[in-house]
Amino acid sequence: QVQLVESGGGVVQAGGSLKLSCAASGDTFSVQGMGWFRQAPGEARAFVAAIGRGAITYYGDSVKGRFTISRDFAKNMVYLEMKALQPEDTAVYYCNAGLRAAYVMAEGTANNYWGQGTQVTVSS
Repeated sequence: QVQLVESGGGVVQAGGSLKLSCAASGDTFSVQGMGWFRQAPGEARAFVAAIGRGAITYYGDSVKGRFTISRDFAKNMVYLEMKALQPEDTAVYYCNAGLRAAYVMAEGTANNYWGQGTQVTVSS
């Protein structure tokens, strides 16, 4: 079992920045891909970014060039730095991790473990 706890969400004006953090605990030695999905009201959960054990990164088309994912293996942390935020980025952001590789997550297939989610609201 892997437990994930997110932090760092909040309210920001359009054009602003936020950094999300996700702390993993438990059976983290087996974790391959870690990343983020988001869910806006009335929409399905969507892939945002993922990073593998080799630190190769993947991004959803709508966030490329604005968001950066990073991973601290020693601390079992994954981060999502978000810049140039737009109202359409408003969503609950979920940390996701598990045995599936990051490229599988990028194809839309999430891993088994989820955090509780953190709200990001971008005002216009």
